[in-house]
Amino acid sequence: MKLVLIQILLIAVVIVVVARLFRSRGARAQAIRRLGLVLFAAFAVVSILFPEVWNRIAHVVGVGRGTDMVLYALVVAFLSFTVTTYLRFRELETRYTKLARRLALDEAAMTRPPSASGGDLGDVLDEPGGGD
Repeated sequence: MKLVLIQILLIAVVIVVVARLFRSRGARAQAIRRLGLVLFAAFAVVSILFPEVWNRIAHVVGVGRGTDMVLYALVVAFLSFTVTTYLRFRELETRYTKLARRLALDEAAMTRPPSASGGDLGDVLDEPGGGD
């Protein structure tokens, strides 16, 4: 097996990306993403060393060339990344909105003098029909 310069460069880039990933610390939930990235990196190295694998995969699934198959796989990977990122940002946005609302209510309760009934803003919001 003869290694071409581009194969060596591509493998080096994949290794650098994976090494950078493991240097960063994250939550336990990132373990699955990291495992997925390692598997993707391993598949990338195999693809670089044995590019004819893509031609075989392409012929099995009915695509003409391996390069077309790579393009299709990258489109799917990009779309899944986009959807995952969108869902993550939407979740963060919802959490920030709830946090901002909670902070606003807490600050309003602290700055507002108690009413004559002795209740506070939280009691008003907890009552049925209150706070709407």
